[in-house]
Amino acid sequence: MNLFSYDISKKYSTASAYFSMEFAVDQALKIYSGGLGFLAGSHMRSAYDLKQNVIGVGLLWSFGYYDQSRNEDRTLHPIFTRKFYYFLEELDTKVTVNINNENVVVKAFLVRPDIFGTAPMILLSTDTDENDYLSRTITHKLYDGNERTRVAQEIVLGIGGTKILEALNQSVDIYHMNEGHSLPLVYELFNKYKSMKEVQKHVVFTTHTPEKAGNEEHNIHFLHEMGFFAGLSLDTVRKISGYENEDSFSLTVGALRSAKIANAVSKIHGIVSNEMWAHIADRCEIISITNAQNKKFWTDKTLIRALDEHEDYEIVARKKHLKKALFDVVADQTGKMFDPEVLTIVWARRFAEYKRPDLLKYDFQRFVKLIKNEERPVQIIWAGKPYPTDQGATEIFNELVRVSHHYKNMAVLIGYEITLSRLLKQGSDVWLNTPRITREASGTSGMTASMNGSIHFSIDDGWHPEFARDGKNAFTIPALDHKLPIHEQDHLDNLHMMDTLENTIIPMYYDNPTKWLEIMKNAMSDIEIDFDSGRMAAEYYDRMYNNHDRRMNDSEETI
Repeated sequence: MNLFSYDISKKYSTASAYFSMEFAVDQALKIYSGGLGFLAGSHMRSAYDLKQNVIGVGLLWSFGYYDQSRNEDRTLHPIFTRKFYYFLEELDTKVTVNINNENVVVKAFLVRPDIFGTAPMILLSTDTDENDYLSRTITHKLYDGNERTRVAQEIVLGIGGTKILEALNQSVDIYHMNEGHSLPLVYELFNKYKSMKEVQKHVVFTTHTPEKAGNEEHNIHFLHEMGFFAGLSLDTVRKISGYENEDSFSLTVGALRSAKIANAVSKIHGIVSNEMWAHIADRCEIISITNAQNKKFWTDKTLIRALDEHEDYEIVARKKHLKKALFDVVADQTGKMFDPEVLTIVWARRFAEYKRPDLLKYDFQRFVKLIKNEERPVQIIWAGKPYPTDQGATEIFNELVRVSHHYKNMAVLIGYEITLSRLLKQGSDVWLNTPRITREASGTSGMTASMNGSIHFSIDDGWHPEFARDGKNAFTIPALDHKLPIHEQDHLDNLHMMDTLENTIIPMYYDNPTKWLEIMKNAMSDIEIDFDSGRMAAEYYDRMYNNHDRRMNDSEETI
């Protein structure tokens, strides 16, 4: 079956299947939660732009991640609503995977390239009449909190995806695992090749985070019982995975030992990853390929045209127009009328404790002084989705909501998906990024903000050091020793952030608009090439897909 509606470029003829738990390609297709999905979506769009021989493989989440709503007091209320997608093409092809000693039917849906301007994408579902209710729920909710369901999802993605591609007669040279979720594909391939050395020739891996929650571990006996290892005996699994004596099985370590090469998602993350996994024997090399986003999809075309034509007055006017469009949403959701003339700061991304969404109010008295300053006013907007069962992150969100009740220039929005994300990036003046240093692997939201003239104001972590020229195209919160106690890091980062806001950013915005416009233009220009996902997609081919195996130790495991 020909899944492509375009002629594949000879330069990118190596056939790759890109496995990801989530894809954010359009507001209409709600199968993503955050940054991992946004990255995968931009990759699929750039694969299409470059006419690459890439097929995306993901899961069709019947209820998506979750829909954000509010309780009566306006705090967060997660809602799970069944989704229907009439633009998907249901394929006749079905396969069976064994999960927990039960045969589960997996059906496939196709996202054709012409629907959203992406590489073809195969989305898998167990929510079909052939399965019992429990099996149907496997693909109900993205990142289900139940351990058995989560592992079942990974089996469907890795083993089910590999089987579907084979059933569709798709020749695949490279299996690209976007995070470790699809690791079961390795063991399905081992059943085919009978040699890890041969499997490694066909597998590459992208690791996205140093966070423990993003590097899953499970008991090896539990995984074997669930069918994670594609029917291989436990002795064989231990032999080929390097887990001869250990019972705690890391998906990331399994991926590093199974791939010919892996990539971290920024230069700093490359250093952090190599330090994190230095002790792992027989792992592949970890290089750095910095994440990027699809400029064509994310940018406001009128703003970019004004930049290209050196029409400064039009850049300023268009930015105010974009702010007004965002403020219509603010007014609709909160009843607050924001002013396009006022400096507007946005913090918007996945709500997680290490990202510190509430760092601005760490010194609450200083925060109140900032927000009540009528001479040089600021407007601040928060948005983002906490994981629905992460009580700590949800409480941070709700506390910001409670504080916002007292200030007309502070808003907390719900519905942080692609459409709102684009509005926030196009309508903000400053894009604030506050993770604890070394813990932000990449953080691509600031890239799409910079593409739209929203100046990145960030901790010096992730992709930011590769881009930022402090005071010229971005603003940087000075780095500190990441080994300091957390409370001390938070205190110092808040101190430096507020000093920069009060002494540099706010005065420049109001007193030197010419300089502010220059920084905006530099940001839009400097972001253009290195941080467009076309560069990233090409680099995957040059440095990963067409690269030879370079391992820390050579070993041959066969049965």
